[in-house]
Amino acid sequence: MIQEWLQARRAGEEQSEKALQAFVMAVVQGSITRAQAAAWLAFVYFQGMRPAETVAFTRAMTESGETLSWPGIDGPFIDKHSTGGVGDKVSLVLAPLWAELGLRVPMLSGRGLGMTGGTLDKLEAIHGYQTDLQPQRLHELLSEVGCFINGQTARIAPADRILYALRDETCTVESIPLITASILSKKLVEGIDRLVLDVKWGSGAFMKTRDDAQSLADSLVTVGNGAGVETTAHLTDMTQPLGLKIGNALEVEEAEDCLRGEGPEDLTELCVLLSGEGDRAREVLRSGAALPRWHAMVRAHGGDPDRPLKGEGCDEQVVLASTSGEVTECDAGELGWAAHRLGAGRTHADEAVHFGVGLILHAKRGDHVQQGQPLVTIRHTSCQGLDEAQSRVAQAFRLQ
Repeated sequence: MIQEWLQARRAGEEQSEKALQAFVMAVVQGSITRAQAAAWLAFVYFQGMRPAETVAFTRAMTESGETLSWPGIDGPFIDKHSTGGVGDKVSLVLAPLWAELGLRVPMLSGRGLGMTGGTLDKLEAIHGYQTDLQPQRLHELLSEVGCFINGQTARIAPADRILYALRDETCTVESIPLITASILSKKLVEGIDRLVLDVKWGSGAFMKTRDDAQSLADSLVTVGNGAGVETTAHLTDMTQPLGLKIGNALEVEEAEDCLRGEGPEDLTELCVLLSGEGDRAREVLRSGAALPRWHAMVRAHGGDPDRPLKGEGCDEQVVLASTSGEVTECDAGELGWAAHRLGAGRTHADEAVHFGVGLILHAKRGDHVQQGQPLVTIRHTSCQGLDEAQSRVAQAFRLQ
């Protein structure tokens, strides 16, 4: 049977839903070797998958472990996924915003691997915040608060955890069908009715070009809807960072600023766009009405929203403009890697992140600055990565 799967995949032949389910189950049960699974992934990488196959494969990945449901709670249930970017703290704003608007938000998130921390890394900058709550407690939060942001357990979409590690080892990550199944399998388990996708493109994103981002968005929308969840996608620019703060605790601060009506315009407007609620969402953010909902969610997760965030005691180094002019480039990729070198991100899954380090931007594209004016404040600890961060910040900005 395994040889038949491999031969069909190598030849680019369409595989049945039953065959794809059997393959995924074999991966989880260990009845297929790592070499065989890696070969199957390589054949997908080169031959691709038809949309119906990707739907079936995604369903099989979703059903490879536990799924969540919300009996006794009225929906609609909604979640959002971003393909990742520099300064992207939208989830921290959108969950309480949607809850304040009457939606239920069962959000499962992950830690970052790469330039900056993920949503869980940001949340764990809050003293006491627990990201490993069990399903019964999550049910209570969804009923009482209207939202939660929790980690994914080992029992949720276990096939993805195994196959993603193989994809990373075998350089087969950049496959649209495999990316689609990986993303959606971890979202469809949430028992949601609607899914909103933020597919980013640019130097600070996984997809560097708008065309590649469009291809991924099209696949995600097709497969998400094919799997029975109302799925929409927005393409957003990640050629420069989102907001003005990059780093785990710093991004929590900026998310809270947005929730009290004091956030940067680009962050606020992206949250409004993704919410799908237009002026209604904008007014909730402007008024600060969703901030108590955020505090309630943090407390329900065991966190203390009144206590200073972790990572205090960092030193600061200010980078000044070397000349006067208009900022024509504020490169998200360079600034993301600057934050990474300071300790805000990780290269390997078992690495710790530093909660306090990062960057505060004082100017972005289109702003006019004078020579000697602050461009970026670098927060660092014991000068770790400071020299390289300064170099990358200097490369990130272009003035004319």
